[in-house]
Amino acid sequence: QVQLVESGGGLVQAGGSLRLSCAPSGRAFSTNIMGWFRQAPGKEREFVAAIMWIARSTYYADSVKGRFTISRDNAKNAVALQMNTLKPEDTAVYYCAASTRLSPSRASTYEYWGQGTQVTVSS
Repeated sequence: QVQLVESGGGLVQAGGSLRLSCAPSGRAFSTNIMGWFRQAPGKEREFVAAIMWIARSTYYADSVKGRFTISRDNAKNAVALQMNTLKPEDTAVYYCAASTRLSPSRASTYEYWGQGTQVTVSS
């Protein structure tokens, strides 16, 4: 069974930075896309960023463009999300996900999900 394990969440003041990391554990698996989604209290889960595993093309939600950077860590077979200039509205549980399909921003196409890591940005 494949598990995705996130790390790096926490509490930060507005304007600060955090780096999230996600690595698979368990059996080996292939993926086309790895992405990050987030869910704030009372809101639906929303797309944040994604990276094509081979081509390394990246995709971002408009709300995080220019502030967040998704990258692939070859050595660890992991994906990272560098979050800069954080805002209180970025507060949410952040989920790592992997997909064998080719639809970066659609949560329903992702087959594997992590448990989530809390990011809290204070004003």
